[in-house]
Amino acid sequence: MRKKNQMRRAKDSANLLCQKQPKFGIAFDVDGVLARGTLPIPTGKEAMSHLVDGKGDFKVPVTFVTNALNRDQDKANQISGWFDIPIDPKQMIQAPGPLSLFKKVHKKHCLVVGQGKVPEIAKELGFTNICSVQDIAEHYPLLDMVNHDNRRHVAQYGFTEKEFPRVEAVILMGEPKNWESSLQLIVDILKTDGVPNKVPECVPEKHLPVIACNMDLQFMDRACMPRYGHGAYLLCLEALYKKVTGYELKYTSLVGKPSETTFRFAEHKLSTLAKEMGHDEPLERMYLIGDTPEVDIVGANLYQRYIDRLHKRRNNIDDEETQKNPELIDPELPQSRNIPPGTDFLPQTVTECQGVLVETGVYKPGQSPEKGSTEKNYRGHRDFPYINELYKPAVIVDDVLKAIEYILDREQISFQ
Repeated sequence: MRKKNQMRRAKDSANLLCQKQPKFGIAFDVDGVLARGTLPIPTGKEAMSHLVDGKGDFKVPVTFVTNALNRDQDKANQISGWFDIPIDPKQMIQAPGPLSLFKKVHKKHCLVVGQGKVPEIAKELGFTNICSVQDIAEHYPLLDMVNHDNRRHVAQYGFTEKEFPRVEAVILMGEPKNWESSLQLIVDILKTDGVPNKVPECVPEKHLPVIACNMDLQFMDRACMPRYGHGAYLLCLEALYKKVTGYELKYTSLVGKPSETTFRFAEHKLSTLAKEMGHDEPLERMYLIGDTPEVDIVGANLYQRYIDRLHKRRNNIDDEETQKNPELIDPELPQSRNIPPGTDFLPQTVTECQGVLVETGVYKPGQSPEKGSTEKNYRGHRDFPYINELYKPAVIVDDVLKAIEYILDREQISFQ
């Protein structure tokens, strides 16, 4: 009889776990966590099975946070194909994703830089009036003289400049194909306040808004060594702009991991998904499962610091207007890492953000994440100073399956 009672209590406890409403959300990095290139991690499917019901619907809010640049539908289809479960494009957070809420720049005439389906991506994010580097080169043929083919064409056939509306903002979504031409024309646009066929009386100390997505200096592909990423292109642009003008290039916003804005957007997305699931309790915890200490783990820890400062300001501020919106400005962050005014997020409720590090990607088993990088070999962006303790994850596990098991055990919840 005693044994039967114990079994009944255990079963009742398990049922309670299944019925418990989650107060947490999970953000997955993709490459190195769920897949290597186009091949899914072997334990990924089992890991996902712990989070979905028999129909494949998620029982806990889940997003996929990557510094990639694709259409959300395309990336969602890829992940869905790996694990045979439906992935909604709304769950995707790629490098430019937070720009969907940057409504103040959506109607500006924006120069958008990058490769692939960038025009379609920009329109899906809400931009309504965009142009490309190629558009500028075609309207102002004398600007692109680093292209010797263009020099010869102008010398042989002459040139005609066409009227072109003033560029009002520069959106750097990803590295372009022809760096040299793009670097030249972007510096021209910034020097001339968006009208590059007129010599400015002086270089404006405050230039047009510049927003950049993804600061990764390098990325690991199939080559034996890392390849240059968008962060390398930004480094070139910053150096050339300062050399030519004498001023620092100032970013209006930097988005993509490890920026606080991207993690704030991830919380917003998780909260939105929780509401759509019918969860009435606000989220209290967020987990980021990643494989790269200097991007995933640093980002999670930076967001934890952001949360701590935000909650401290909420408790201490006297100004009524700031009290209504304590996220308006974080005085400890540079402009590029502050959330732009007018960004429409759901209320911030998460009090804890944990970075869970897996051993299936960039991070190598047996290393200490904090010792894997030093200030001397730091490859992060200049607006994110090196801080050694930010590299420490909450836990290191073998793979994504172990990461999910750790989270569910910590939350004392099961969806099976």
